[in-house]
Amino acid sequence: MAAHHAVDGLASNPAAPADVLLRVLALYDGDDWIARRLSLRASLPDSVAEAMLHHPERRVRGLLAESVAADPELRARLLDGPASDAILVAIGPEPYRAVAPPLPDRAYERLLTHERDVVRYETVESASVPAHVLVPLAGHEDPLFRRAACRRVWGDLSDEVRAALLADADPAVRTAASMQVMHEDEERTAELVEAFADDWRLGDVLERGRLGRALAERLLAGGTRLAQLVRNPAFPADLAAGLAAHEDPAVRLAVSARPELSEEERAAIDWEVGPEDRLDTLRWVWDAREDPDVLRRCARSAHTWLRRSAAVCRELPEDCVELLAADTDFAVRLLLAECHPVAPPELLLDLYLNGTHRATASLTSRPRFPAAGLAARFADAPEWEARMLALRDPGATPALVERLSRDPAGWVRGTAACDPRLPVARIVELLEDPSVGSMAACNRALPVSEMRALLDRAGVPDLGA
Repeated sequence: MAAHHAVDGLASNPAAPADVLLRVLALYDGDDWIARRLSLRASLPDSVAEAMLHHPERRVRGLLAESVAADPELRARLLDGPASDAILVAIGPEPYRAVAPPLPDRAYERLLTHERDVVRYETVESASVPAHVLVPLAGHEDPLFRRAACRRVWGDLSDEVRAALLADADPAVRTAASMQVMHEDEERTAELVEAFADDWRLGDVLERGRLGRALAERLLAGGTRLAQLVRNPAFPADLAAGLAAHEDPAVRLAVSARPELSEEERAAIDWEVGPEDRLDTLRWVWDAREDPDVLRRCARSAHTWLRRSAAVCRELPEDCVELLAADTDFAVRLLLAECHPVAPPELLLDLYLNGTHRATASLTSRPRFPAAGLAARFADAPEWEARMLALRDPGATPALVERLSRDPAGWVRGTAACDPRLPVARIVELLEDPSVGSMAACNRALPVSEMRALLDRAGVPDLGA
């Protein structure tokens, strides 16, 4: 690791030139931090990318393979290196709530014909593999590939290919195919119930499969997984109504969220949703997300679960967005803020300032999070989280940024330290502050000469020399 506490910040500085980044990379000694910061950069100079690509340490090459910002062509070139790197390429980046750019087709050709089973498996399971690569696998001789095609691109397959998969010689392939049609096929649902009697997948079948009357009655008589069974819209309404007073509160809650009930019928059931209760989105609401009438009915419902389910739908009409932005349930407001593209800016701000869930901190990254005017509102706020917001204001002056760089709260000082409006003299001064020096080194306003001087002070060799 670097001898100077601020050097690792240079790896994240968007203005750092190639020679600086190469010197930083040379510090790698088995600690991931510097190499990870390089891999997370929005862009890498070609020479730095090449150095990581051919680095003798596999972990550095692995971080390049995991980088969502790395050019897919560059990630694919890892296949020309040590054979063991193929698994790194196959797994690739796994960004949160996003899909990484796909590799070039020739890379998938190599990965899908790799000698190691695990490489082929990870390749077909990768979320970034495009449909045009997976569709031909439906006819592949390897059942692993056929199963993947069932799970991943069923909607892109022809009727003929689907029929072949449903009659496949491999039972695991037939099962994977049946899972794709069970919502409309009572016979296959019944077969899956039998096949998954002691399998975790049974719950998915009970919630999504097309249930015939006889099967529904038999499952009800069995008395297990009733809450999941009742969540299935195909479960007969009269059988569900008979469970409205069940002793299990999870069963009563599932009954109360059924699609056929009126508001009065829901209110007559003893259900409860606590503010901290984690609930999956109701499938019948999600399946109807293109129907504004259904979404409006859910958004206006007195039932918390229906409103939470409506809040995650990007298709929610704008009048319902305004309604749910003022909802009494915190989770409804948070889900709306996280999922809807036009969630009100003041909602985002209110949740950030007053929410207790850890997810509220990330709301500042939403495009509609307010910026203008925040300096005047929050620069002198008693809470450090509020003072941080002043630095988001495009109208914040260099003098204010400098004042906040001396704030008693470390997070505020650190945020100010990497603000390009901070006067250069103060940036250089903060490099020597162990608490925020790394953040100051990230500041794109730091002159390149000061970057090199920092490396010199840390005793990092000049590779050019």
